[in-house]
Amino acid sequence: MRHRRIGELMTREVVSVRGDAPFKEIARILSQHRVTAVPVLDGSGRVVGVVSEGDLLRKSADQAAAPGDLPVVPDLEAWEQAKAEGTRAEELMSAPAVCARPDWNVAETARLMEVQGVKRLVVVDSEDRLVGIVSRRDLLGIFLREDEDIRREIVEDVLGDTLNLGPAALTVEVRDGRVDLAGRLRFRGMIPAIERMCATVDGVVSVSSTRLTYDTDDTERGGGRS
Repeated sequence: MRHRRIGELMTREVVSVRGDAPFKEIARILSQHRVTAVPVLDGSGRVVGVVSEGDLLRKSADQAAAPGDLPVVPDLEAWEQAKAEGTRAEELMSAPAVCARPDWNVAETARLMEVQGVKRLVVVDSEDRLVGIVSRRDLLGIFLREDEDIRREIVEDVLGDTLNLGPAALTVEVRDGRVDLAGRLRFRGMIPAIERMCATVDGVVSVSSTRLTYDTDDTERGGGRS
């Protein structure tokens, strides 16, 4: 099986700023390019952090509360206060940046996004130089694969090359990414393994094995299922 790598899904043309970029320049770049965050690079092009709209908005939160009936803004934490007082990217940014590598697969990248609670990851090479950025939307792109491409990969790579099952052993139908398996196997214990392997194919939404039968139930004492 061939899993799509982040290097194939990421956006390569990424807007970035240097560490000495002033506050207003960052705000202008975010607005002009309609992005919510940009990587911050050092003089060698290495990613040292990310500055976002949220980082810039701490400046507003630090301003004195307006008179009247507007709510009072709670006091900022010490680290938030330091950012609020910053005027350059290196003072405003969140660091270190949460990064991915181009050779990661979708599962690895999605897991890191979930753990870190972020919607996008900066992609860097082995020397931490910026090569792209990948978002949740980019990852969802694998679910746009054609059903026939998914079916072919399951038949040829999963059932054929990996499990050594003949082309006539099982019937594979794919509709809107939902895989339906039918046919007869020698052992019942093969079913969970086949389900798991099919589920890892890029673009698969679900796997159904209710139409699979077997000759021998090797998961418990007893006979088979007809």
